[in-house]
Amino acid sequence: MGIASTSVKERNMLPIQTSLARLVAVVLALVIVVPPQPLALANDPQPVFQQEELDAILAPIALYPDALLSQIFMASTYPLEVVQADRWVKQNSKLEGKALSDALEHQSWDPSVKSLVNFPQVLSMMSEKLDWMTKLGDAFMAQQKDVMDTVQTLRAKAHAAGYLETTAEQEVRVEKQIIRIESPNPQVVYVPVYHPSVVYGTWWYPAYPPYVYYPPGYVAGTFFSFGVGIVVGAAWGYAWGWCDWHRHHVHININRNLSVNRHINRRQYRTAWHRRGYVSRHGRGAWRHDTAHRRGVAYRDRATAQRFNGVSRMEIRQTEEPSRSRTTVDQSNLSRDRSIIYSNRPTSRSQTLERRNPAGTVRRDNMPQHRRSYTHQETRGMRSWDSSRSRDMTRSRRSYTPSTERGSRTRSYSSPSRTRSSIMGGGSRSRSHSVTRGSIRRR
Repeated sequence: MGIASTSVKERNMLPIQTSLARLVAVVLALVIVVPPQPLALANDPQPVFQQEELDAILAPIALYPDALLSQIFMASTYPLEVVQADRWVKQNSKLEGKALSDALEHQSWDPSVKSLVNFPQVLSMMSEKLDWMTKLGDAFMAQQKDVMDTVQTLRAKAHAAGYLETTAEQEVRVEKQIIRIESPNPQVVYVPVYHPSVVYGTWWYPAYPPYVYYPPGYVAGTFFSFGVGIVVGAAWGYAWGWCDWHRHHVHININRNLSVNRHINRRQYRTAWHRRGYVSRHGRGAWRHDTAHRRGVAYRDRATAQRFNGVSRMEIRQTEEPSRSRTTVDQSNLSRDRSIIYSNRPTSRSQTLERRNPAGTVRRDNMPQHRRSYTHQETRGMRSWDSSRSRDMTRSRRSYTPSTERGSRTRSYSSPSRTRSSIMGGGSRSRSHSVTRGSIRRR
């Protein structure tokens, strides 16, 4: 009966086991074919800057002409070269025309940096506000679309507030959701000077106020004005970029501004960039960050660093922290050892003698003379003994009597006799030396 009942139970469990096996196989197949959505979302890169940060960063330059703004975008990704260009412009402010063209061709900066040589005010702003320029470059590399959209949002706010209008210095064209700012005369560019907290209306992020830069000569209370128009020169021949607002990137055309500067070796740039895949063989294409002009400056986040085979600032900090901690530990140990050493040092001569003669194990009379301490009576006796000994040594000093003979030089030394019975136990004796050139005689 027991064996029969067991076989019946096993036959009843077979269908259940088969269905469970099928269910497990189906679940595994779904897991392999369809990846879990939460894991995919966790791997998505997070934005480097939030929208309130982008508004604060782009507020000072959002109302610049498109041609100048595109050059600032690209040049901000090369902060070290911008600083070098600013110093170079201040040292070579008298260069013009062909001399300026030849000097710029010998510089190894990116063309976007060279194009800003015509705008010393802009270069000074970027060099002095180094923290702002670094954030602008980081944002443009990591969130180029967000940067372009933020510029259009700020321009719409300024246009609604009545500060962005067509004037003799600029031409404002509104195309649906795109606002373009261009110069009426391509040979002259006006750089606007404005207060970001006013021209855009009441600032909407109090915790993130906009960056503000006032150039030399700024008049307080002026909310929107233009500086002196800058006649573009040889450096503007490197201005090859322009903003493509619809595709959300900066477009490159190496043949642009050809009439401004014909001394640029455009063929060299076109060939080099085409080999790297930056532009087509005609010299056109979307802008790409050139790591060679970064010159070792670390990137903000790890994702951007991986894109350009660079190093992020977080990685540099992580490598520096262990060395700093070791240095701190060594310094603390050194301070502790010094405190122990100085705490054990005697502070007076009595403490020194007590440590050298603990519990009276060695008498003072048995100590060496230079380590003994004497009483007042012993000190008086030492004074008298020293004085008599010094007089005796004075009398025993040798006298020097030079004598000269023809053909030779002789020097005689004679020491008067003195009694040394009390000192050396001997009688009186005298000694003289005669020194002749080439020989020494003792007599």
